[in-house]
Amino acid sequence: MYAEPAGSDGRDPRLGPRGLPTWYSLRDLRIDPGLVLAPMEGVTDIVFRRLIRGIGGAGYTCTEFIPSEGMSRGSRRAARTAAFDPDERPISVQLFGRRPEVMAEAARIVQDLGASIVDINMGCPSKKVCAHSGGSALMKDPALAGRIVAAVRAAVAVPLTVKMRSGFDHSTRNAPEIARICQEEGAEALAVHWRTRSDGYGGERAVDAIAEAVQAVRIPVLANGDVVDIPSAERMLRETGAAGLMIGRGAIRNPWLLLQIGQWLRGEEPAVVDAAEKRRAMLRYFRTISEAIPRERAALGRMKMLSGHFTRGLPCGGALRTRLLRSQSRAEAEGWVRRYFALLERYEAGDRRAFAGSDFA
Repeated sequence: MYAEPAGSDGRDPRLGPRGLPTWYSLRDLRIDPGLVLAPMEGVTDIVFRRLIRGIGGAGYTCTEFIPSEGMSRGSRRAARTAAFDPDERPISVQLFGRRPEVMAEAARIVQDLGASIVDINMGCPSKKVCAHSGGSALMKDPALAGRIVAAVRAAVAVPLTVKMRSGFDHSTRNAPEIARICQEEGAEALAVHWRTRSDGYGGERAVDAIAEAVQAVRIPVLANGDVVDIPSAERMLRETGAAGLMIGRGAIRNPWLLLQIGQWLRGEEPAVVDAAEKRRAMLRYFRTISEAIPRERAALGRMKMLSGHFTRGLPCGGALRTRLLRSQSRAEAEGWVRRYFALLERYEAGDRRAFAGSDFA
């Protein structure tokens, strides 16, 4: 089990006032807070990562997963997916594939691009990825998984990590075994999702494989899966003994989640996100999309894809989502956002009839 050398008082220096870890070491990198934005296809592009970094709270961010075959061939699309801002540090670039020599070459390329960390994807449940024996399909072939880690480790000097699921299906929940193999072949940290590949995005929560992986290795293990608020973060850390958390869909629903969990772990009062802050963040996100995606239709589609999460659970939030989905231009979408949040500010100030008779009623 991973542990930092004890301090002068004999305590683990990572532990905060709540008795839970607040940071961990990844070789010479101090990941503080020990909360990582998970790699998510179609989500964690440079635009979304800028949003999270602007809010704060991530120990580091991860790119979307990148096909090693495309990266090694010089694919422009793969290179675009691997792009990151000069000040985005640490940055983890995730690769998937099944051929050790190709994974090694792709890892050398992303290291030369300036990646702080190279991550190997053994967790993606996509049928397309698994059909080619990549992603979580590697959980069915521990020997191949080990060869891939060994090849990538030999190819790069930067820290190497692996993200996996608890197993391919419920008959082979072998994350602890794969974790030991990855450690022995040179991986320096792991992230384990409690779901198996066969669970997809459902299944019944079972974190025992994460806890067993934590006990099986001497390197940091991050727990992943359905961390959506402070209570679920506390529960995950206490039940698994993990060194930190990797957070995915929870950060889409609430981009302030990593910030709030980190503050809570340090014994601070978590930030309260009011209407004004949500409006600022949402409009900043829209501006970043427009800068990164000059084509109107593509930029608008990107705005629609994730922006509804900003208003989930808020009064008349569904009506705003509907207005955004029907918007025909970026300017129209921004106009709806401004109108909605102006009303929400009145509502939060005590005017419970603020939305009455409005376009969001």
